Order: sequence, then C-alpha cells, then structure tokens
Amino acid sequence: MRRIGFEPGITYFKPAGVPVAELEEIVLTMDEFESVRLKDSIGMNQESAADTIGVSQPTFHRIISSARKKIADAVVNGKAIKIEGGNVKFVPTEKVKGFYRNKYCVCPKCGHNESKQMGIPCFNMQCPKCKTNMVRHV
Repeated sequence: MRRIGFEPGITYFKPAGVPVAELEEIVLTMDEFESVRLKDSIGMNQESAADTIGVSQPTFHRIISSARKKIADAVVNGKAIKIEGGNVKFVPTEKVKGFYRNKYCVCPKCGHNESKQMGIPCFNMQCPKCKTNMVRHV
C-alpha cells in the first residue's frame, strides 16, 4: 500500500485534435503520478519522496522510471494518458477552517518532510537537515 498525498482533479490527457476513439491509451497509476509530482513537480529528493510514498529508494526509482517512460511514450507517440488505480491510500488530512490540509511540511530545498505541529504554520518551521524554512505539503 503506497501513500498518496494528492488526488488529481484531472485524470485524462489527450493530444488536441484527435478523437478519443482513435487514440491508444496509457494508464499511469496513482503511485506513478505521485512519484512524478513529488520528484519532478515539487523537486523533492528521492530519499524524501520514497519515504513520503512509503517505499524503499530502489522501489521509488522503479516507480518513477516506469512513470517517466509512460509519459514519454504518450507525448512522443501521441497517446492519451489516463491516471487511475494502484494499491494506494491517501495520507491523513486535517480540516482547518473548512479546508483539508496535509499533516506534514516539506523542505523546498532538500525535500525532507516533518509532521506538522498543531498551531505552527509550516513556514515557521525550519528543516532539521538544512535549516531552510519548511512549506506545507500540497
């Protein structure tokens, strides 16, 4: 079971101008999507991203390599991407003033994550590894 901290609002991408019926489809699992989001979009280091998902670094490497290969195949060969499935669970969230927020903070510099402390915003917490101010994990 892999931990996912973000459920995408959009789960289907296709080349413009090509009817869906004519497209070959590639399925990107939720854990593959999350690995790309953590490593490539947020810029987390591999150790922290693997820890966030709840897998070893070699397993994380296999997940992200598979995801990148699928994305490249879709872009190069004009295929649709559908995001779904995988053996995943969503990380616990807390409801604060009507919004759901993840219960941990991440360092934007080194990718280290820490449990959020009640009443202390992430930007007021310093990373114990590199002393950079943390940000809320999105």
